[in-house]
Amino acid sequence: MARRCKLSNKGPHVANNVSHANNKTKRRQLPNLQSKRIYLPDEDRWVRVRLSTRALRTVTKKGLKAYLKSEGLSLKDIT
Repeated sequence: MARRCKLSNKGPHVANNVSHANNKTKRRQLPNLQSKRIYLPDEDRWVRVRLSTRALRTVTKKGLKAYLKSEGLSLKDIT
């Protein structure tokens, strides 16, 4: 399973570990993904989504349908 948010399309970044001696080695910075069940009252059902915590805050504020509409996505794109 890809480490990518289904709603915001946020994925891993590449960065450097920097030691005390200033040696640099590559590392990956993974997004904070959470698996959540979100209730859709108009369809009277639960939807399981894997999303980042930033997207989860926005869904909590706006609602899932409004967030999908603003991103140009449909419910089928994320499930």
